Amino acid sequence: MSEAPAVTLRALRAEDWPDVAEMQAQPGFRWGTLRPPYESPDAIRKWLENRSPGDLYIVAETEGRVVGLTDLTLGQGRRRHSAGIGMAVHDSWHGRGVGTALMAALVDAADNWLDIRRLELMVWADNAPALALYRKFGFVEEARMRAHGYRDGAYVDALAMARIRDLAGGEA
Repeated sequence: MSEAPAVTLRALRAEDWPDVAEMQAQPGFRWGTLRPPYESPDAIRKWLENRSPGDLYIVAETEGRVVGLTDLTLGQGRRRHSAGIGMAVHDSWHGRGVGTALMAALVDAADNWLDIRRLELMVWADNAPALALYRKFGFVEEARMRAHGYRDGAYVDALAMARIRDLAGGEA
């Protein structure tokens, strides 16, 4: 068995849109999100070109191809101390450390560069790999939203999770 190619983390670029569109077309990606099937690559390209310049987007790249993406959407006004996060890993790269590398970079940026105290996200309640990743980085469940979304012909629950910097890892 050959070793997986090295993954490099870097900022998302507008010209990454073909790789991001291909990743978002994967069945595993769609299963883990609220995105519909058959999303237009042109819509993804426009989204990448028009994203907020104040937010942080990090990609995992290998051999010139984007295989993972995470984003940090900064809160405004009296929620300036918080940020929402999203994460995606190409189906063929699940279980190979890409999510862990992206989350470590995101948490480092939030804690040590942006002074974000609260990171928050939503995840399907049955997405065990994502839940394990988020818990590894100090996220805890704050609420269950019953029948939050429709996936594969059934309504599914979602969990609201958060990581508060002063409480993560037992710090108080």
